[in-house]
Amino acid sequence: MATMRSTEPRTRRQRVLLAELEELFLAEGFVSFTLDDLAAELRCSKTTLYALAPSKEQLAVKVVAHFFKGAAERIEAQVADIDDAAAAVRTYLAGVSAELDRASTAFMTDVEKFEPARAVYALNSDAAARRIRQFISDGVEQGVFRDTHADAIAEMAGILVEAIQSGVVGMRARTTDAEAFEALAELLLNGLRVGLSH
Repeated sequence: MATMRSTEPRTRRQRVLLAELEELFLAEGFVSFTLDDLAAELRCSKTTLYALAPSKEQLAVKVVAHFFKGAAERIEAQVADIDDAAAAVRTYLAGVSAELDRASTAFMTDVEKFEPARAVYALNSDAAARRIRQFISDGVEQGVFRDTHADAIAEMAGILVEAIQSGVVGMRARTTDAEAFEALAELLLNGLRVGLSH
């Protein structure tokens, strides 16, 4: 998951509102809310919301980006001190799974339906694929992953991340994105680790 470039709210109140909007959207989605609904839900004025973003659509993108930015930072913090590539893959993908597990079906459906939000998710998925490729490369160098077809496996992992993000895996396997990332971790680790059957 990538760290998104975004202008952070300037005031403490704006930061609190953004966090509250994130929790609300993660629980209930965002497409069905009007600015009036959000102002009532958060007990603030529409002017206060307009200070965060000039429209409901831009507010939704800002909140979605805030969620993925925070998720990326938390996941990277979890893997920062892990030297073993296999442990890093497991921890990283468990982190992705845990973060996505916070998101309701309504939120993920709205992200998929709303192109600017979907683009934010896609950007983060691309970054996740790059990180997985790096972990695989590190693992081969460390001798914990088999070198055989490692490059092809890394590319296939990227394709699978894209398929998870685009909703293909969830639709076909009837699984959540969080569950799909858990399965990806099992697939990669069982397929790559030295000493396992070829």
